[in-house]
Amino acid sequence: MQDHILTAFLVVSLLFACIPPAKSADLNSDKQALLAFAASLPHGRKLNWSSAAPVCTSWVGVTCTPDNSRVQTLRLPAVGLFGPLPSDTLGKLDALEVLSLRSNRITVDLPPEVGSIPSLHSLYLQHNNLSGIIPTSLTSTLTFLDLSYNTFDGEIPLRVQNLTQLTALLLQNNSLSGPIPDLQLPKLRHLNLSNNNLSGPIPPSLQRFPANSFLGNAFLCGFPLQPCPGTAPSPSPSPTSPSPGKAKKGFWKRIRTGVIIALAAAGGVLLLILIVLLLICIFKRKKSTEPTTASSSKGKTVAGGRGENPKEEYSSGVQEAERNKLVFFEGCSYNFDLEDLLRASAEVLGKGSYGTTYKAVLEDGTTVVVKRLKEVVVGKKDFEQQMEIVGRVGQHQNVVPLRAYYYSKDEKLLVYDYIPSGSLAVVLHGNKATGKAPLDWETRVKISLGVARGIAHLHAEGGGKFIHGNLKSSNILLSQNLDGCVSEFGLAQLMTIPPAPARLVGYRAPEVLETKKPTQKSDVYSFGVLVLEMLTGKAPLRSPGREDSIEHLPRWVQSVVREEWTAEVFDVDLLRHPNIEDEMVQMLQVAMACVAAPPDQRPKMDEVIRRIVEIRNSYSGSRTPPEEKQKDESAAP
Repeated sequence: MQDHILTAFLVVSLLFACIPPAKSADLNSDKQALLAFAASLPHGRKLNWSSAAPVCTSWVGVTCTPDNSRVQTLRLPAVGLFGPLPSDTLGKLDALEVLSLRSNRITVDLPPEVGSIPSLHSLYLQHNNLSGIIPTSLTSTLTFLDLSYNTFDGEIPLRVQNLTQLTALLLQNNSLSGPIPDLQLPKLRHLNLSNNNLSGPIPPSLQRFPANSFLGNAFLCGFPLQPCPGTAPSPSPSPTSPSPGKAKKGFWKRIRTGVIIALAAAGGVLLLILIVLLLICIFKRKKSTEPTTASSSKGKTVAGGRGENPKEEYSSGVQEAERNKLVFFEGCSYNFDLEDLLRASAEVLGKGSYGTTYKAVLEDGTTVVVKRLKEVVVGKKDFEQQMEIVGRVGQHQNVVPLRAYYYSKDEKLLVYDYIPSGSLAVVLHGNKATGKAPLDWETRVKISLGVARGIAHLHAEGGGKFIHGNLKSSNILLSQNLDGCVSEFGLAQLMTIPPAPARLVGYRAPEVLETKKPTQKSDVYSFGVLVLEMLTGKAPLRSPGREDSIEHLPRWVQSVVREEWTAEVFDVDLLRHPNIEDEMVQMLQVAMACVAAPPDQRPKMDEVIRRIVEIRNSYSGSRTPPEEKQKDESAAP
């Protein structure tokens, strides 16, 4: 008997030994699930997810647990995800706590496995095209659920009342119908069920929320909305019938009260008419003095600079267009959407001819530059087409690329990389004021060459028709290696007739001042002014003697050169460097060719690049020690 028992025990042990152990979830399984998710769902912006790269430190939108053993959060807002969520992918991330796929174009039903991830506590899927019913298998650990701005239908699941940890339930702007369940959720602080097809009375447990949590549901009633039909009105008077005398007195009292009300209403109407007439008079008088007031207020705004509230300013007109989203360009690795941008802290960097520029620091520390355009005259279709061109031609090392844009009726925003080194204008003119070392000759040549290459790229990639239109030193940003990078290009076609305040006139070609239409040849002229600015260290407009006598920099240089006082042209900080005057004269000749009055006499940017390269090579060659030069010659093929 004991032998039989021992034999059976050995057989069972062998069977268990042959069964493979259950594979425990780890970072590698999370990685495979995410790669399958990315491969199954098309996305507009390229994710940098690679099987060869470490998940926790380099994958966009992915954050791991402190010990880097599991994926903890996945945030992919506004990356252009398109189509239905693939099954059997995200559900495998059983350590996931935060999932944000908002502001994409995800369609069809929400897979039950997504809402039932066991450790999930925050689910952000707003601003998509999800449809069908809300899954009933929602994990009890959820604290924040946002499914707003989709097309979910059906009723709110009763299972929601089991989410006892829930602090926010946002289901607005869907197609939900039926009654609202009596949600006994003690921790619920934020509720929005507006703009659905919900009906019936608002349950007592939710009547503590404001009316705007329920607006836009035509058949919803009860506090804080209108009372439901058939509910008991306020207590009525005593049922005992009054005597005829009292009834007659009450009748006349009501008549007298009616007359008083009518007279009061008539008086109110007359008073209202008088107020309207008074306002019209004030408005007409104000309109007649509007130019002076506007100009003075504008001066205060510019002077105020960073004292204003830029965050509210550039976000004021965005709220009404919730469905409009930031449009990102291919290759952009930013991981935020419009909501993140509006919550960012911002400061004014400057006010230019096309709008105000802000430095925006997002909650996750990402820093970008936001350009708030003004006086855009084209419609949405033309605006988007121009932005696509700007995004395409901006891929060059000497061009600051446009990363994203936003369009609504009231707001047009552009998003660029933040470049800490600042602009050429600040470094060229600001260093003197702050006591910093001025730019040396070699750096100025390097910047000139970079800018020339950037402009030449824009002119070539745009099919021969693309222009910058607003080239000036404040629109030349300097990289960490002090390479010149062209910014704010391609916006002239979107604007009204270009303004011409004093700070812009110095860069504009003579023909643009007349026709108001910039061209590639006028870009060449503006580049020539930039080079003169670097050679002389002077602003494009200068006052040689009297305040009422303003002289353009090209005219002043021409007058000095004509008197053969060429050395008087150059920046005194450059003259301290020995043996560079010949190169400076050659660069001056390039600049003067660019600012020739007849447009057809100006060189093309390719020719400008060739001449600057020759100047730079001669400068470098003349300063190479003889032994090094001999080495270079012997090493040449």
